[in-house]
Amino acid sequence: MSQKFPSLLFLSALAFGPAAAQKTPAAKPAGPAKPAAAAYSAAGKTAHVFATVQGTSQRLADAGDLKFAPAAQPLETQVCVFVDPGHAFQTMLGIGGALTDASAETFAKLPKPQQQEFLKAYYSPSGGIGYTLGRTSIHSSDFSSGSYTYVEDKDAALKSFSVQHDEQFRIPFIKQVMAAAGGKLTLYVSPWSPPGWMKTNGEMLHGGKLLPQYRQAWADYYVKFIKTYEQKGIPIWGLSVQNEPMATQKWESCIFTGEEERDFIKGYLGPTLAKGGLGGKKLIAWDHNRDLLFQRASTVLDDPEAAKYVWGIGYHWYETWTGSSMLFDNERRVHEAFPNTNLIFTEGCKESFDLAKVDDWALGEKYGNSMIGDFNAGTVGWTDWNVLLDETGGPNHVGNFCFAPIIADTKAGKLIYTNAYYYIGHFSKFIRPGARRIAATANRDALQTTAYRNPDGSVAVVVMNQTDKPQEFQLWMRGQGTKTKAAAHSIMTLVVN
Repeated sequence: MSQKFPSLLFLSALAFGPAAAQKTPAAKPAGPAKPAAAAYSAAGKTAHVFATVQGTSQRLADAGDLKFAPAAQPLETQVCVFVDPGHAFQTMLGIGGALTDASAETFAKLPKPQQQEFLKAYYSPSGGIGYTLGRTSIHSSDFSSGSYTYVEDKDAALKSFSVQHDEQFRIPFIKQVMAAAGGKLTLYVSPWSPPGWMKTNGEMLHGGKLLPQYRQAWADYYVKFIKTYEQKGIPIWGLSVQNEPMATQKWESCIFTGEEERDFIKGYLGPTLAKGGLGGKKLIAWDHNRDLLFQRASTVLDDPEAAKYVWGIGYHWYETWTGSSMLFDNERRVHEAFPNTNLIFTEGCKESFDLAKVDDWALGEKYGNSMIGDFNAGTVGWTDWNVLLDETGGPNHVGNFCFAPIIADTKAGKLIYTNAYYYIGHFSKFIRPGARRIAATANRDALQTTAYRNPDGSVAVVVMNQTDKPQEFQLWMRGQGTKTKAAAHSIMTLVVN
């Protein structure tokens, strides 16, 4: 049976070799000494455990406390998860999901009590899973009830620009989400296609390319959208250049090669944002799958005139359509080659919706596998696709129906929580914005793990077991350890205070 949100309400809130000697006095040191690892000890500390386990009623359930005690050098026969807060990496921007037209339209069909339940479930850090990040589209995507733009045909001057379409569902929805999130949401925007008249194929669907004569008008369009939304009380943190720029889809889509995206950024979009007073907005390139991630990142970032405008490289998880597994190593190569450019997961969902499969455990495990792999590869933010869809996996104007972590049965007026919701919550609830990823490894491949130290000093360690067998292990932190067990097909978060 699908788990209902009230099972979360009992959760407590989080408190949250020496360098060679110089041979002559005139010699200069090669560089500043590496700072010593920050002091940390788990002595006297407690790990509070939360677990989600297949075949049980446990969903983000309080699984009790573990006490640390002195632990000697582990043997190879001892299964361990090693965590060292003295070695820190990237800072967490946030975790969240996309606020699409489909989500907004579905939300509007729910009774008021279920609307409030939904908002609390996602955006309350104590009674829910504490989302802080969001994405929305610049005019329509496939997850809209139809194609639309904000201007009249051939209006290259954008004099007719209006977001009136969004005022019925999307804008009120985003404002309620912002309020539920405590008045602040890190929101970025992405276009699926320019208006059809700006493109080589004359339509928003089926790919095509931006016509050269409309490059400036299209760059102006982003500025118009951001400023209009902000005038309506919705701050925009950033934007991507183009959703899935190498995919010709039956829905809204537009093709940019790496060189075309690079040249559009440096010649039009970057300067236009700066001229419009929006130079501080975070610009994200690529926004497509991990398979071509390095090729696109290097094409854009190896050009200093384009790179100076780019905050990060965004990516999706759909390279799996080829039969490939998720390509986390491609993220690592980008992070190694361009360590000053951020990585951000901008979209992922399970395709081919089937209401009969909302209880499939593989839904959540796909999220857990991706999130652990992405964070360990250097990603700073993680954005799921639609936060809410209806019982058909839509609305979607081209029949591309998909799963969302929460499904609304609009006929019955109730919410269905897939286990993907709980798996995401094991990260978003306990790893807060500003947290630093810290070193975490396991000595058995049955256990996948990542760990963060929050701004309040608490350490959140996520451990996932996708196998059919339970696995006992010791959480080992700098000579202190505590023993526990990861059930078969489970995910757990151990919060060390």
